[in-house]
Amino acid sequence: MNRPILPAGASGATYFIKGFELIRTKGLRRFVLLPLSVNLVLFSVAFYWLFQQLSQWIDQLMASLPDWLSWLDWALWPLAVVTVLVVFSFIFSSVMNWIAAPFNGLLAEQVERRLTGKTVNDDSFTDVLKDLPRVLGREWQKLKYYLPRALLLLILFVIPGIGQTFAPVIWFMFSAWMMAIQYLDYPFDNHKIHFGVMRTALGERKGPAFTFGAAVAAFAMIPVVNLVVMPVAICGATALWVDQYRNPTLSRL
Repeated sequence: MNRPILPAGASGATYFIKGFELIRTKGLRRFVLLPLSVNLVLFSVAFYWLFQQLSQWIDQLMASLPDWLSWLDWALWPLAVVTVLVVFSFIFSSVMNWIAAPFNGLLAEQVERRLTGKTVNDDSFTDVLKDLPRVLGREWQKLKYYLPRALLLLILFVIPGIGQTFAPVIWFMFSAWMMAIQYLDYPFDNHKIHFGVMRTALGERKGPAFTFGAAVAAFAMIPVVNLVVMPVAICGATALWVDQYRNPTLSRL
């Protein structure tokens, strides 16, 4: 039996922090740098486009305001930039999960191999390409799980008395759970474990999954830092899988 990566009782958030160490592991860097480079290029292009649009939006807004409110110009820019950064961070992370899904699965596979000394898959590059439809189909399953619940929770924001108090807290808790599902699914999926079985396994051990997801969600809201959240979360999720989910789940199959 492999030695535990972290002491028994370690929280899921601790595994996320462990991911910062794992991405620097020799032999893993090339698997981290590829999706990270794609992430950085796409983020830079998308943010440049958004910044150009933001300038036009501010100009149009200021043109519609009366002259006595012209002083708002200096306040609108920093407020708009911060708002766009936070909102864009969430949207960008969601899009990147689709684009980088094949790379993410490969990274999770390599991390598990180094942590356990066991090969997860022995697929050739051709096999990986053939598996792309199934990998993207898995992302679609996550999206189908996410969308109806997200839309239902968004309704809370327009309910008087709830929208300003409880809705943000509930939304963060839901985001944390979705982050756990998003990233812990990669090591589960590498073993071809059904999406429903994965959700059941996380439900049986909600504590580590939820605290891991909460850490990911918190760091994902930080501009620039969110650029490295994806590989860090994958490494941390794989370590969490190895320590707390791997043996109980595989023993049932």
